[in-house]
Amino acid sequence: MKGIVLAGGAGSRLYPLTLVASKQLQPVYDKPMVYYPLTTLIESGIREFCLISTPHDLARFQQLLGNGKSWGISIEYREQPKPAGIAQAFLIAETFIGRDDVTLILGDNIFYGGDSFQRAFAEFKGGATIFGYHVHDPQRYGVVEFDDDGRAISIEEKPKQPKSNYAVPGLYLYDNNVVAMAKGLRPSARGELEITDLNVAYLGRGQLRVYRLSRGFAWLDAGTSSSLHAASAYVQTIEERQGIKIGCPEEAAFRRGFLTLQEMETLTAGMPHCEYREYLLNAVAETKRLS
Repeated sequence: MKGIVLAGGAGSRLYPLTLVASKQLQPVYDKPMVYYPLTTLIESGIREFCLISTPHDLARFQQLLGNGKSWGISIEYREQPKPAGIAQAFLIAETFIGRDDVTLILGDNIFYGGDSFQRAFAEFKGGATIFGYHVHDPQRYGVVEFDDDGRAISIEEKPKQPKSNYAVPGLYLYDNNVVAMAKGLRPSARGELEITDLNVAYLGRGQLRVYRLSRGFAWLDAGTSSSLHAASAYVQTIEERQGIKIGCPEEAAFRRGFLTLQEMETLTAGMPHCEYREYLLNAVAETKRLS
């Protein structure tokens, strides 16, 4: 399975911060925002990535992430000239996807806790898999309705009268039919190819699986100034309390076996002296002690 990170959009809700840098390059506590979705997919076993952003911002992502080789992954880049819906990503990345299954994650979504994603990736056998997360304001999101047996029976985009409190967060898994199905979508009233319409199409085929995420799982959407601040505070609290880092792609790649011990040591040796480097050096030392 290949991975798409959608890091486009105008970032208007974060103005004037986005006059300086793209939304997904803003800091979330001690790391650029894009590190978090990348880490989520690396932890789930993804090694081949396509990052999609605006023509203006793409060079900055390339400068930050490079080709991914130093992390044991590969990263390609594609332009999204203007925001035209999440589902447009599959058309932009068609040649990248090729004949493979694909997962898409939004560049401003931060996830933490549990192994739900790893299990979903391991159990994926085709069709589409999305997730349901209990929220108090479902009218802001795509909302999943379940029957008495816990099966998804409808999905609505930002309904005025939500049929449940389960919102769909920005991580989606699809089989290779997704490109053809995205091509068959019609733009919505706002002129975009909606990811909800794509999920509804899979639901109509009886090929949509919905995982309900547990209460202990955290989903943070860092798309506004207040939510960006809240996400930073959350990450800081967890990291200081537990002594671990959230959204650390180097560590995720190392623990996944994408980087050898020697490669990890070389990578950290090239970093400036800082807390981030010290954390990774401790991770290396711990591995040596346990081996």
